[in-house]
Amino acid sequence: MSFYDDRILPYLINCACGNKAIAGQRRKIVPAAEGRVLEVGMGPGLNLPFYDAGRVEMVWGLEPCHGMRALAQPHIDDAPFPVQWLDLPGEAIPLEDNSVDTVLLTYTLCTIPDWRKALLGMHRVLKPSGKLLFCEHGRSPELAVQRWQNRINPIWKKLAGGCNVNRPITQCLETGGFRIAELHNEYVAKTPRFVGYHYRGVATIA
Repeated sequence: MSFYDDRILPYLINCACGNKAIAGQRRKIVPAAEGRVLEVGMGPGLNLPFYDAGRVEMVWGLEPCHGMRALAQPHIDDAPFPVQWLDLPGEAIPLEDNSVDTVLLTYTLCTIPDWRKALLGMHRVLKPSGKLLFCEHGRSPELAVQRWQNRINPIWKKLAGGCNVNRPITQCLETGGFRIAELHNEYVAKTPRFVGYHYRGVATIA
């Protein structure tokens, strides 16, 4: 991992993904997590204040970046439930089959290089009765915006730690073996349209 990725990018992501508009999206989905939770791409721990402590037994935080984990430590210290780091990328989930009640994905699926492998891993560890909660930005349904997303994506991906602005989130989830049980789509206010189209909802094992 480069100096930029480990020491500079975490601070940029913490600012960009911690603004008021994005925090509002997190607030709409994170409290639905319950039981034993796997948060894939925990990053700087921005979701931790939004968990409903009365519903959560523990959280595994999958995050390979040391800089992100360092930024998350204050949130972990304040968490009223155990948080255990899994120091691995999204494609490698070192948990047993059917061991997780909730998988949480927020602004993560856009970045994982092998998202198919990662989703198959999430499918493996999620209990048959469990749920996957997601809040992601991705491909817009508007062709004009899609064209801009496709043009911008190569340089954006390099600058933003592998983030892709044009992934079709629901199609990715379905490819990974999930069924969309609830879905809300919208452009988030005060966010550039090429990164502003959001997918938020609940998926179950198909």
